[in-house]
This record gives sequence, structure tokens and C-alpha cells, in this order.
Amino acid sequence: MELEPVVMWGLSPFFPKTSKSDHHLQPFVCSVARHVTEFVLSRAGQLLDGLFMYNACDTLRNLPEILRSGLEKEGRHLPMVNIHIPMVPRLHTDALRYLRQEVKALIEKLETSFGKSFSEKRFEESVGLYRRARKLTQQLERKVADGRMGFKEFAGLIQGNYFRSLHGQIEVLEASREKIKKDPLTSGLDESVGRIIVSGILPPPSGICSAIEESGLRVAGNDIASLARSYSYTPETAASPADYYADFYVQHHPCTTLLGSSDDRIAVLDALIEEREARGIIFLGEKFCEYEFFEFPYLEKRFKEKGLHTLLLEFATEDRSLGALKTRIEAFSELMA
Repeated sequence: MELEPVVMWGLSPFFPKTSKSDHHLQPFVCSVARHVTEFVLSRAGQLLDGLFMYNACDTLRNLPEILRSGLEKEGRHLPMVNIHIPMVPRLHTDALRYLRQEVKALIEKLETSFGKSFSEKRFEESVGLYRRARKLTQQLERKVADGRMGFKEFAGLIQGNYFRSLHGQIEVLEASREKIKKDPLTSGLDESVGRIIVSGILPPPSGICSAIEESGLRVAGNDIASLARSYSYTPETAASPADYYADFYVQHHPCTTLLGSSDDRIAVLDALIEEREARGIIFLGEKFCEYEFFEFPYLEKRFKEKGLHTLLLEFATEDRSLGALKTRIEAFSELMA
């Protein structure tokens, strides 16, 4: 519809202080919601022409009203469109019918809000581009697993792509792939220590990524919401938007923000661990993210029983010193060795 989507993950480095959002959100709200709110209400948020949101968690479910109220106090208005994702088992017949109706209604809202017309041809072209971008991202992730690209570099690249146009994303991904072909990373990672999986909502800060790699650990795969969970699957055909997103919903990588998919998470993680020959898993907890923390104890217990090493790291909005976390990572690496 000739609109440019920008996914607002990873805004905390740009807004270390959240003075505006603190007027609207409780102290126990996660950093994702806090920094999105800060961005939207700040002068930088005037770059936006509209907002699209869905019910990824209890906080984000209520954020449209909070943002609308905050913008009114700033004397500003932004068109807001939202969609409700069914939070029930994904193959529930009523859920798919409901989702198809939501997608059709979303198209009508977008046309009304922005004066644009939906085009099946442009939709098919867009789907093809996203499929290309996700395939390239998967290829780079495998380079990380093979030690030919650092996880820190990979995570930074993908996070940065959320602020680029789709064509720009593809250019960056292709350039990175060609760079690896010409000058592959000599990782120096000690394979005797171990390959690990990292899981969470956001990738860890760059300092923690460095600590993981410097300790001799290799990130062989990830189960991070803003990384692998977002690019792991794309429907093969660009059917009608309603059918396309019904397929995307059913086959989506299991995620705590899609409650109906959570039952499949263990099986998917088991398969990833076996495929990548991982010996450990690091859980990255975004402070106050109840959806993730409810599952961590069960996942830790399950994987310890399977003989894997596990480590839980918690990150808070106000965290500035990562020294203690680096020490824990070093101890974790020594234990694996």
C-alpha cells in the first residue's frame, strides 16, 4: 500500500532516559514498551505518519490508548490501526476465520486512514521481497553457527535492518553475505568449549555478545523474538492476504507473544539444539516480561534433564554496568569446558 513499515525494536540505546513515557507507564513495564512510548512521544516520533499495533502481550494490548492519550497532551495526533491476533491453539477453526476477518478489516482501515488502495500485484511483490530478506537472514545465521560471522555483528545488522526500507535490508544482507565469501571471519572460538543457543525477546547488549564470544562460546542458533522467531518462516505462496496471514499464523515460529503457539516451543527448541549440536542454552530475560519468565523455570528444568548447561541472564531498562553478567558468562563457559 506504498507505506514504509518500521519495526520499533531495540530503541533503548537511542533513549537512555524515558522521562516522557514515565508519565504514562508504571515502573514495572518492560523496556520494549517503555522505549517505544518514549520514541513516539518525543520529537523524534514526529517522523511517523501512523502506528500499527497488535496484542502481543498485556502491556502492548493497552498501549494504543496510552499513546493516544500521551499524544493528545503533546497536541499531536497519529492515525492508529490495530489487529487482534487470536491467542488460542493455532489450528482452532474459529481462530483462523476470525483472523481472516481481522486482516480484511485491517486493509480497509489502512485504505481509510492513509488514502491508499490495496493492490494484489503489489502485495505479491512485497511477499516475494520479504521471502528474499528472510532467506538471506537465515543464511547469515548459519554463517554465525559455522563461526564465519560473529553473533554480535549479526544481531546488530538485523536490529539495524528494522529501521531500513525493505530494499535497503536486502542490500545490506547481500553485501554481508558477499563480504563473508571474500573475507570469512577467523573466529578463534574453541570448539571444545561448546556451542550454545540463546533465547529471549531481544538480543543481549553488544557488550554481552562480546563477552559470550570472548569466553569461547559460539552462538550456534537463536530463539530470540526479534531475530529467529521473526524470520524463520514465510508462506510459500502469496495467496490472498487473509489466507497468507492465516498460513503465517499457523506456521509461525513458537513465541511467548503468540500464546497459542507456546505448546510447540519445546519441540522446536529440541530440534534446533540437536541440529546445531548445542551443549548449552542462555536465556535472556527482559525484566518484567512475564510471558518469558513464566516459561523459563520449566524450560531450564527440561533442558537440564537432557544434560544441557543452562544460564539465565536478566536485563533491566536501567542496567548500565554489565560486569557481573560478564563474570557469570565466563563461569558458565568454564563449567561447559
